[in-house]
Amino acid sequence: MTGVPASAAGGSAGASGAQSGAKPVRAGKLGAAAVNQASLWNVANLLTMLRLVLVPGFVALMLMDGGYDPVWRAWAWAAFAVAMITDVFDGHLARTYNLVTDFGKIADPIADKAIMGAALICLSGLGDLPWWVTGVILGRELGITLMRFLVIRYGVIPASRGGKMKTLVQGTAVGMYVLALTGPLATLRFWVMAVAVVLTVVTGLDYVRQAIVLRKRGVAPQKTVAEEADR
Repeated sequence: MTGVPASAAGGSAGASGAQSGAKPVRAGKLGAAAVNQASLWNVANLLTMLRLVLVPGFVALMLMDGGYDPVWRAWAWAAFAVAMITDVFDGHLARTYNLVTDFGKIADPIADKAIMGAALICLSGLGDLPWWVTGVILGRELGITLMRFLVIRYGVIPASRGGKMKTLVQGTAVGMYVLALTGPLATLRFWVMAVAVVLTVVTGLDYVRQAIVLRKRGVAPQKTVAEEADR
């Protein structure tokens, strides 16, 4: 027993800490900055970066030897498949292990649309896929992305089950077209792509409906406040 009150002891400790507080504060700031800088290189972001790097590689493989060599097309399919798989895992890892970063929020959707857009444009350029299919899919993706930005002040439109199903069928269909398939498999890929186009349009219209409802719910309180202010 020292006879010194706990508050006094704490005060003396706090005083001594305050005297040397400048260095710990600077160190703390540097430590936080180091952590924030290192967080950019987490697993989820690295998978997103890999997907971005795969885009030019995929295009090169698709167009090798005129774009019709089955072997090169198989390698292109492998690159496309890896990109699709990383698309599933990077988002899951980011949400599960709290690895969400500003870079990931921006780069992830860009990587998604880049690999899909590259595949569709290459396929249409080679004559394997009608241009109107590419136009419908890319138009829908870009349009919905723009619409989400326009209504973000009223709220966030969540990804629906239909949207996730669309992504799965779309990736499967495009992957089947990337492969140099013949016979019954070539016929099958036509129908898979048809389903993908239908899901693309239907889910796109559903997102538009959600955006309209979200905007109405957000505008209504604003009108009420404005009317009360005018009274």
